[in-house]
Amino acid sequence: MTGVEWRFRAVVVAHAVSAYGTYLNLIALSLFSYEVTGTALGVGVVMAVRLLSGVTAGLAAGALTARFTRRTVMVVTDLAQTLAMVVLALQASDTPLWVLLGAVVVLGAGNTFFNVALRSAVPVMVGQDGRARANGVLVTARSVATVLGFASAAPVIALGGFGVAFAVNAASFAVSAAAVLVLRPRTDFEPCDVSGEERADAGSSAAGGKRPRLRVVGLAGALLGMIALRGLDALASASHNVALPLAAHAAEPSDPAVFMTRFWSAWAVGTLLAHQALKRRSHGASWGERAFAVGTCAMSLCFVAAFTGLPAPALMAAAVAAGFADGWTEIVYTSRLQAAPDRQRGRLFGLSATAEQSGFALGTMAAAAALEVLPALAVVGAFHGAAVCGALALLLFTAGRRGTGRPGPADGAARSSVADNRPSSGENHPSAGENHRSADDSHPSTGDNHRSAGDNHRSADDNHSSSGDIRPPTGNDPSTSDNHPPTGEDRSHHSPTGEEKGEHAHGTPTGASQLPGS
Repeated sequence: MTGVEWRFRAVVVAHAVSAYGTYLNLIALSLFSYEVTGTALGVGVVMAVRLLSGVTAGLAAGALTARFTRRTVMVVTDLAQTLAMVVLALQASDTPLWVLLGAVVVLGAGNTFFNVALRSAVPVMVGQDGRARANGVLVTARSVATVLGFASAAPVIALGGFGVAFAVNAASFAVSAAAVLVLRPRTDFEPCDVSGEERADAGSSAAGGKRPRLRVVGLAGALLGMIALRGLDALASASHNVALPLAAHAAEPSDPAVFMTRFWSAWAVGTLLAHQALKRRSHGASWGERAFAVGTCAMSLCFVAAFTGLPAPALMAAAVAAGFADGWTEIVYTSRLQAAPDRQRGRLFGLSATAEQSGFALGTMAAAAALEVLPALAVVGAFHGAAVCGALALLLFTAGRRGTGRPGPADGAARSSVADNRPSSGENHPSAGENHRSADDSHPSTGDNHRSAGDNHRSADDNHSSSGDIRPPTGNDPSTSDNHPPTGEDRSHHSPTGEEKGEHAHGTPTGASQLPGS
């Protein structure tokens, strides 16, 4: 195990402790909000303020992580959340409403800032090739923390009250901050340490022409489609989160908490299986937009099935399948966004956080209102049906895009085809040189051989165009052949430019994420 690996795993463990406190606090804070406000509307307002602060933080997260180091953002947000929970713990017996609202603002914004910084820093900590496996570890740790936090909330509150619950959450944030401070994981590239993706992108921009702009537009369309679907998925997920307590009371009126614990435990097992399955994919297997869309469809169908009145074993199986699909989509989605250049990653994850928080907030309010007049199955089916439609739309969008879902770092098939084309390009150059020498020896003024050389160069350009490279015009370019006398110079053995080397070493920013084997 390398130093980077053990350091990253230690950070993950500390983050899991923090996540445990967060999920415990979700239940404790909702009950405490009802105690402070005295009305269900008051609880809704407190939760809305927390979600709104998270949405706003997502818009600013990209700029914040660009201005400060990601490690600084992670430590400061953890310490801020620690302080907020300490204040609530000390004033749990008599908390003014404004103190509660201030605390939830810090919690909502802090959680978003920390997650954006952590997820965008993963490729720096473990490398692009290890990001999918690292995301699987993060998803697994979070899933276990979710179950433990939900399961332990009731006994912790019963034994120590809200003050103890808030103190446990404050301690969990402090553990996370201390781990990042002590371990000092590398979360940012040095100013001069530019990745191959960025060098390739910069080289293409410097070369000019329409091809780089088209490539960037294609990238933006695919990524924006994934982010939009992620927001729609969050909206759909809100429906089953709101409806599940109703299903628990209907299935086991005497002890609905046991039903909830079993369901989420089975879901967590599914996310763990997703990590194990994805990290054992064959080397070079590629996953991206299509895998994310298919996983979203599967997840929605499984959650809908959970509300159809299945017997207990089948219900647990549906929960495991939903967890597997949930873990699958989380790993694929996060890995795909992490394939973007480092300077764009923070803004992408900030935009993603805004989409997810907005979708979940809207879904929570809409589902709660719909459940007043409609059965749970109808509400969950309608919301998840919208997610399925969005996933199908993304599949149609990517269906005509050649190479969609292939990763930049290890785009084996695409790169091998480019490599196969380059020798033929090199073979055409000598023939062009031969034609020029023939023209020089016999008929210097004749343009036939020049046109032949231009044809050869055009075929070479066609071969090169498959790789998206843009080369500066050479003396044998057909557009300039009439202005330069034939020299017989052989240009076929020029070494590739630095931009091409960067692309072959690190992949293009248009590539989807790769999920390497273990």
